[in-house]
Amino acid sequence: RDPVRHQHAGDGRADATSQDQGAPARLASYDGDRLWRRRVADECGAAQFITKPVELPALLVVLQRVLENQRSHRKEMAGKSRQSRREINPFIGSSQLIHQLEEEAKKVAATESPVLIQGETGAGKSVLAAWLHQSSTRADEAFVDLNCAGLSREFLETELFGHEKGAFTGAIAAKSGLLEVAHKGTVFLDEIGDVDMQVQPKLLKVLEEKRFRRLGEVRDRVVDIRLIAATHQNLRNMVAEKRFREDLFFRINTLPLRVPGLRDRPEAIPLLAEHMLEALALDRGRDESHLSPEAVDAIRRYPWPGNIRELRNVLERAVLLSEKNLLQPQDLKLEAAALPLQPTFSPGDNGEVYSSNLTLEEVERRHIELVLREEKGKVEAAAKRLGIPRSSLYNMVKRYQIPLSRL
Repeated sequence: RDPVRHQHAGDGRADATSQDQGAPARLASYDGDRLWRRRVADECGAAQFITKPVELPALLVVLQRVLENQRSHRKEMAGKSRQSRREINPFIGSSQLIHQLEEEAKKVAATESPVLIQGETGAGKSVLAAWLHQSSTRADEAFVDLNCAGLSREFLETELFGHEKGAFTGAIAAKSGLLEVAHKGTVFLDEIGDVDMQVQPKLLKVLEEKRFRRLGEVRDRVVDIRLIAATHQNLRNMVAEKRFREDLFFRINTLPLRVPGLRDRPEAIPLLAEHMLEALALDRGRDESHLSPEAVDAIRRYPWPGNIRELRNVLERAVLLSEKNLLQPQDLKLEAAALPLQPTFSPGDNGEVYSSNLTLEEVERRHIELVLREEKGKVEAAAKRLGIPRSSLYNMVKRYQIPLSRL
């Protein structure tokens, strides 16, 4: 890492190489009294301090030690994240489509090339991406994910590449991008089809040259990451319509994988449901719920347009609202789930209201979607109507997986 600025602590003249966000290590040099060394180092947030005059061999040893400690910390955090992440096996089911996906994924995991995961919204693309990382040689390193749906060019650039202090209004400090955070690890970009056309060539440069620049910076930085991308859109059609760069498409489509929708593997639905119910019980510290035979039959017959994500939401609502551990069809409320998602908030000109069966989160999601649709996907205008900052609305769009491109 490069030194970025010097700080002065009173008369002690303590110089510290300050790292930006995400890189806490600092070095401090001091030519004052020994009793003040530790205090000065602590005030600067230094990981190590050296007495002046500095001898270069000693400085090299300290720098190597700091970098090794940082790398060990990243590996430790990646390991904790991997242990705490209770992901569902992406290959649950016995259909030929799932067996084929598993065989292909095992081959892909052993490589370093970019991967493009395609499939319907909610089909489990992010779960497969996490599995690919955990099964690769980069499993001990960071796994960083970003949903690109609805993100503006400026926001996406600063998230991916970071920025220098003063690069734009409000950039009061330097910031590391996700690419730097994921160095030696994996970056997962969900809904890559929504990446702005002006950002796409910069992403291509990262894949081909392993270099990028922070916003406001004049020199290249080197980064080593593996890219896993996912989309529910047809990128070939987008290339033909000049809405996605052809060169980037060919680069990320080196190893394509397709996740089948839930309706294409009905035999997996009861198994997925049991896994989800077990995870919900662990998360909430309560007895595990189960599905009655009638409820199993109901989820087999339901078409699941929202795929695995919809199944999880239905089960979570049933667990929260039911007073019994054996869930019946009426607990699932599949009839209400089957209604078209026409987002409305209160009786109005359209004469529609929200169902009282909806959770507060579902009400919030539908109202946000309604306002965004009325504003034709313009986030800034929608944020003003909702009375919240634009950044907060972007976070909600990401959390609720609202497809801005289809509004």
